[in-house]
Amino acid sequence: MSTDTASVELVGEATAENVARAALLAALTGALAYVSFPNPFSPAPVSMQVLGVFLAGLLLGPRWGGLSMGLYLLTGAVGAPVFAGGSAGAGALLGPTGGYLWSYPVAAFVVGAVAHGGLRLRDSVPRSIPRLVGAMVVGTAVIYAFGVVGMSLVLNMGLQEAFLAGAAAFIPAEAFKIAAAVGVVRSDQIVAE
Repeated sequence: MSTDTASVELVGEATAENVARAALLAALTGALAYVSFPNPFSPAPVSMQVLGVFLAGLLLGPRWGGLSMGLYLLTGAVGAPVFAGGSAGAGALLGPTGGYLWSYPVAAFVVGAVAHGGLRLRDSVPRSIPRLVGAMVVGTAVIYAFGVVGMSLVLNMGLQEAFLAGAAAFIPAEAFKIAAAVGVVRSDQIVAE
């Protein structure tokens, strides 16, 4: 009887690392969802979830960032309380703020594609602050487009009214999240140098 064994690599090391990073960013987004407070000008609360979306796109690139946010949605859809204020389930995905949630995989993909200049994850995030900010502004536009249309449909509002309640009311908070994401990404680069 032979005692020789052979190992078989079922999943490459890089894939395993990216899956772990995607799960970590999904979990971070869920944790950031608990940092939320009511917005007096909107039925949607201000939450820090979008910071997780930005970081997923910037740090994981378009494919893995989008996958990370898809995992986040799946986790919430099956009942884990990872959406704003600890909500979960199909009701959150189909309610007044559902459009925002559905946008997260698309927005993370777009942020990653703009920041990394295509579909491939580069070794590091671009150092250019204008490129980072531009990527997140485009991602914010995606989130607002989904969110405003969803709010308009669910609450039977006109698009202009939904835009005022679902986008314009959040611009100062989004500027803070963009600044925070740039700070996180740039501090990581400074430590690496």
